[in-house]
Amino acid sequence: MTLDTRTETKALKVALLGCGVVGSQVARLLTEQADDLTARVGAPLELAGVAVRRPARHPDIPAHLITTDAAALVAREDIDLVVEVIGGIEPTRTLLLSALQSGKSVVSANKALLAEDGATLHDAATKAGVDLYYEAAVAGAIPLLRPLRESLAGDRITRVMGIVNGTTNFILSRMDATGAGFDEALAEATALGYAEADPTADVDGYDAAAKAAILAGLAFHTKVTTSDVYREGIGEVTAADMASARAMDCTIKLLAICEHSASDGGKGSVSVRVHPAMIPRSHPLAGVGDAFNAVFVEAEAAGSLMFYGRGAGGAPTASAVLGDLVAVARNRVSGSRGAGQSAYAELPVQQMGDVATRYHVALDVNDQPGVLASVAGAFADQGVSIQTVRQEGRGDAATLVLVTHSAADAALAKTVERLTEMPFIRRAASVMRVEGMSSD
Repeated sequence: MTLDTRTETKALKVALLGCGVVGSQVARLLTEQADDLTARVGAPLELAGVAVRRPARHPDIPAHLITTDAAALVAREDIDLVVEVIGGIEPTRTLLLSALQSGKSVVSANKALLAEDGATLHDAATKAGVDLYYEAAVAGAIPLLRPLRESLAGDRITRVMGIVNGTTNFILSRMDATGAGFDEALAEATALGYAEADPTADVDGYDAAAKAAILAGLAFHTKVTTSDVYREGIGEVTAADMASARAMDCTIKLLAICEHSASDGGKGSVSVRVHPAMIPRSHPLAGVGDAFNAVFVEAEAAGSLMFYGRGAGGAPTASAVLGDLVAVARNRVSGSRGAGQSAYAELPVQQMGDVATRYHVALDVNDQPGVLASVAGAFADQGVSIQTVRQEGRGDAATLVLVTHSAADAALAKTVERLTEMPFIRRAASVMRVEGMSSD
């Protein structure tokens, strides 16, 4: 007779806070993939409770698991792990702090909370000796945060740049492909379910700014919050801007850009910004269409890396949540803890005016002698070098198109302000930052 020496490992009980588009997929995957998850973790994962506001909306969840009292669910002594997909700042922050302080590891998809007050949550996790993972908070299913935190931990990251909001990328892609204006493209995005009824967080750049703060903090080992991020949305991008970009063989994308600028004898500083920018069609980000996300990471030893995939949606985001859940559950079984926050560098965050950028400027001008010399003088007065200049049209249809070299953003902004005050310039038809060109 052969003795079975295996011992049954106690199940880890999971509390799920929120059961909307993402949460419902998390619950489904926990059930459908239960055997595989058990094998990967080394112990069963048992869904022990689901906190929702309106129980009647969740007929697929067994009634005995449903509760409207999230605080009571988090406080239960038998709960080992908490998954949060509610969103928002409060009461979510209080719930997660309670979970961490009572020794429960947390998996969250809450970019807004992590970007505003991630340091407080990390401190609570460290003191309790538990994990706080949040891969799903940035770029949906794309494995991005863990490579920054772990795979590239031995390297020095210098730049992170990418498309991190699917809604705005869909809108700009449609404007580029069809010649539509912003309002028309937004209406199409709403009809197809890519944009919320209130699209403010997406089109005004708030969503991307929160993600940029998280990315910068991980990449540069510095505490960065949403308030540190310079932000512009896409609401002012016009069909004329797209046409100007097309004439330069460029397109326009809403970019999150995080950079570490070294300084002689010092640690340097970081800049974090979100804004629309022209990029050449030859750049890999230019081909990222529809609601997809893509992020470039530049490191001293590894060189350039690109992460691409679906940045939103119930199933893709749930995939990232489950990946984190498996990781923290494994740590629980082994009695270990994953990598926590690393903010030792404490680098200062630059103001946008000090950040070096480039501009594309299209000016509707009177076609007369001396205009070009006066325009060039305005750039020279602010110390801004012009890379290229060309004139399109003649007479009342004359337009000067200029692309600058990199210069302080404040100097470029003052130049544009000065230009629009000149009597022979009818208007600035297009003013747009430029990224990814060879002289950057």
